[in-house]
Amino acid sequence: MKQQDIEDLRQLIEFLKQHGVAEFDVDRGDLKIRLKFNPTESGPASLHELAGLLRSAAPANAPHAAATAHPAVPAASAAEKPGNAEEELHLVKSPIVGTFFGSPSPGAAAFVAPGDHVEKGQVICIVEAMKLMNEIESDASGEIVRCLVTNGQAIEFGQPLFAIKTA
Repeated sequence: MKQQDIEDLRQLIEFLKQHGVAEFDVDRGDLKIRLKFNPTESGPASLHELAGLLRSAAPANAPHAAATAHPAVPAASAAEKPGNAEEELHLVKSPIVGTFFGSPSPGAAAFVAPGDHVEKGQVICIVEAMKLMNEIESDASGEIVRCLVTNGQAIEFGQPLFAIKTA
């Protein structure tokens, strides 16, 4: 499975979660995908697990399913981690359990992106909890270094959302 196919699948899954879709089927020739979300489980299958299932089910020359979902807020990669600057970073943590959204609405620009300067009290994301959209404000001023979660991701209380360089 190509990297673009995996990214398309990731965007499709995020889009379906974002819109509360419980089940999704697609049948395009040799490619068949069935996604079922169960909110009572401890968590959704990882992208790696889904890719493994698709790899074993779809032939190598099958067309891929392209999703027209909204781009996610990029997650931090191992290559982006600064060396000694790690001690200077302030982590903005989630005050509630819910679903992370990096923009005010689907298709809108993200509240913040790496490299942006934020002020204390500035809205940096939304966490949806029980169908209520809660604006999360930065608790420090500085430069956004990394977004530590992806759009549509379920998050826990106290989970780090952003790394901010305050110095």
